[in-house]
Amino acid sequence: MTENYFAPSELIINEDGSIFHLHLKPKNLADKVILVGDPGRVALVASHFDDAECEVSNREFRTVTGTYKGKRITVLSTGIGCDNIDIVVNELDALANIDFETRREKTEKRQLTLVRIGTCGGLQPHTPIGTFVASEKSIGFDGLLNFYEGREKLDGEFEAEFKKQVKWMQQLGNPYVANADPELLNRIAQDDMVRGVTIACGGFFGPQGRRLRLPLADPDLNRKIEDFEYKGHKITNFEMESSALAGLAYLMGHKALTCCMVIANRRQKEANAGYKNTIDGLIKEVLERI
Repeated sequence: MTENYFAPSELIINEDGSIFHLHLKPKNLADKVILVGDPGRVALVASHFDDAECEVSNREFRTVTGTYKGKRITVLSTGIGCDNIDIVVNELDALANIDFETRREKTEKRQLTLVRIGTCGGLQPHTPIGTFVASEKSIGFDGLLNFYEGREKLDGEFEAEFKKQVKWMQQLGNPYVANADPELLNRIAQDDMVRGVTIACGGFFGPQGRRLRLPLADPDLNRKIEDFEYKGHKITNFEMESSALAGLAYLMGHKALTCCMVIANRRQKEANAGYKNTIDGLIKEVLERI
């Protein structure tokens, strides 16, 4: 197979040899990567490191690479949304698997382990505020994976059943279902996290069924989502990044998982705005298990 050549317009490399958005060089990237949405949370994760070898910041993308109990780990902020995950995962894969000197794909592929630590809204009685949810499956409302070859390799059976049960409106675009890496799921979730089905939304308000001044296209969608059940699976939580992470990683040959702490329960109509003081417990568990 002929190695792919990636032109400067497709793979943008900064003058200092770093990749365009993340400003990271290949040598800065560890095999184990923790992704967080909030740039401020990078410092919280890195505060547990034994040492730090590099710190880089550009826009919402802040990165620290260091070691934790002998494990080399990169922690990186993505900002909010699947569009940012598209940037982050593609650039991380490029750092790992493209030679920046020749602009060609490397013969030997490097597999990354990507674990997102985030927050979410719980949708079931068994996901109250403070619950840790590991996303076994992620349903993408964002449509990102529809632009990539290989989308048909995702969980089409679950997708079809979801659209059938919730009477999915065609105008909303086509959802997709991406599964977490099974080995990584078992290693991180173990027996003390809820293994759930997560919906990744393309927004915080309307896409998650929140109505302020604008009416919703399907005001009953959240109820149908909460009632959905298929082969023992119920939808446990809303967030905004898990589907793109799981889907892109799967197609690229990496391992990925999203772990979130519930900071609001939509059924109980409760929220914890002070969650930043308690998410450190989830961070510690992921650091130990990654």
